[in-house]
Amino acid sequence: MLRSLSDIARRNGHSIWLFAGSDKGGERIANILTIIETTKLHGHNPEIYLKDVLARIQDHPKDRIAEMLPWNWKPANARYEAA
Repeated sequence: MLRSLSDIARRNGHSIWLFAGSDKGGERIANILTIIETTKLHGHNPEIYLKDVLARIQDHPKDRIAEMLPWNWKPANARYEAA
């Protein structure tokens, strides 16, 4: 995971961090990049994963939130599986 994040920073010449604005902004960027890379590691398209999870999470039961993690995620819509 750390290697993937380092690769992103290297490809972007570390410029991605210039737009963080603050330490908190840097943490937010690191968090979203971690989600994206974890999603990729589990064989999912990050854009499809994020769209699906963000659309469903508000109504998803709190006691089943682990179902939304990249390693447990199953798309709500069958068309996502083909992508």
